[in-house]
Amino acid sequence: MKALRYYAPEDVRLEEVPEPVCGPDEIKIRVRNCSTCGTDVKILHNGHQNLTPPRTIGHEIAGDIVEVGAEVNPTYGTAWAPGDRVQVIAAVPCGECHECAKGWMAVCQNQTSMGYQYDGGFAEYMIVPRQVLKVDGLNRIPDNVGYDEASAAEPFACAINAQDLLGIEPGDTVVVFGAGPIGCMHIRIARGVHDCGPVYLVDVNDARLKMSADAVHPDEVINAADTDVVARVLELTGGRGADVVITATAANITQEQAIAMAARNGRISFFGGLPKTNPTITCDSNVVHYRQLHIHGANGSAPEHNKRALHYISTGQVPVKDLITRHIALDEVLDAFGIVQNGEAIKVTVEPSAVLV
Repeated sequence: MKALRYYAPEDVRLEEVPEPVCGPDEIKIRVRNCSTCGTDVKILHNGHQNLTPPRTIGHEIAGDIVEVGAEVNPTYGTAWAPGDRVQVIAAVPCGECHECAKGWMAVCQNQTSMGYQYDGGFAEYMIVPRQVLKVDGLNRIPDNVGYDEASAAEPFACAINAQDLLGIEPGDTVVVFGAGPIGCMHIRIARGVHDCGPVYLVDVNDARLKMSADAVHPDEVINAADTDVVARVLELTGGRGADVVITATAANITQEQAIAMAARNGRISFFGGLPKTNPTITCDSNVVHYRQLHIHGANGSAPEHNKRALHYISTGQVPVKDLITRHIALDEVLDAFGIVQNGEAIKVTVEPSAVLV
């Protein structure tokens, strides 16, 4: 079968590999969709400390079951069968550490990941390991949800995790930095789940802003390349500032601007991680102190966030279909990385050519 294999930074190859064999405590799936994100681009150029090469990458995965190991259903109390349509979590908690016992599976200290420690979804077939099954990380796709939509449930789950921490209330003013797919998802969750008030979308690329704004219709777009974004948000809010600010981009300045524009009792999500070579920002601690700001990190998701994402997609509460603007065959998978890096689409999904219908 074909699979995209990572060997080293800038050395990622689409090649023929043996079809994986399903163990007694594993499930084998045919991959229908594996969507892409900025993390995949980072892996291409820089690798990752948790990625052990050679490795099939790809972590936003949906497909259908072709084989169920003999021990799976008796062990995990499920009723999986060939033909079942499934979505796979990306971040895999251990289920046993202090954090998992507290229900904080998104920050499991022993977390592993699909496409890092286990072969991922840029392939025709893939094994769902027992570690995923152990924490209920394989999810049935609702009948009215497509494979492409289901693959987007993974980044969607990460946004749900972040917004759970923010306590968005009806009517809150929300600012989202980053006009990529995750920024679009944040806007739709803030509106569709939390019934927020005005939403302002910030980026430095006019074309990207227009593409995303045409899909999710923020109340205003702000190009921070030619506008003082803090001053503009203060103007839009009558000098009060934003109740919620989400930095869905890996830029230091956005985190500094988030603090500067936050209203009293404002909540800030540092959703996008910063480069390891430049991970610090300047923070006016008195602003945090006197405005009583709440600054949250947001790292990945837990299995239950994935289930909620599929539910929101299925009910239409948070649609994602229109955010998937490019579908690419596995033979052209490397093109997807350039499209993502250049911001030429909102969401790009890869469909292994052997299963295109």
